[in-house]
Amino acid sequence: MKVQIYSRKAIEELLQGEFPKNTAVISFYDPPSKRTGEIFKPVDYKCKAERVFTVPIYDIDIEILEDYSLTFDTYFPEAGNLAEYIHQAYKDGLDIICQCEYGQSRSAACAAAILEHYYKDGISVFADYRYYPNQLVFNKLLTALNEVKETGNISFVGK
Repeated sequence: MKVQIYSRKAIEELLQGEFPKNTAVISFYDPPSKRTGEIFKPVDYKCKAERVFTVPIYDIDIEILEDYSLTFDTYFPEAGNLAEYIHQAYKDGLDIICQCEYGQSRSAACAAAILEHYYKDGISVFADYRYYPNQLVFNKLLTALNEVKETGNISFVGK
């Protein structure tokens, strides 16, 4: 399985041409901003990608969760479902594209968690100077992926 990291700009350019076959997409985007009122939309993959999983999630650190009225338990509630999606894509032999706004933090964390879980090589993303993997996304997704492996399903969806 090939795991790639894309920014919104790079993926929108890729979508103008022929999209890679046998590819599942994980697309992170910002939820509506409480601070600016700005509304963000996910990238449109219609008629291009075989499977797409979108995640509206703030790119924040644990220190400021409270500023967003979040806790560790309420941040990234989609992690369990995303882990199941990734596991199924892996079983089906699909490559995975992880995409976020700048292609540096949430998508990098997602790719690192996938690589760590399946190949014990998540460090390769952390060591690459182009990326700044979001620690919360990485840890919550890796925990969820490990739970899928151990039980065959997620027992804590919604946490």
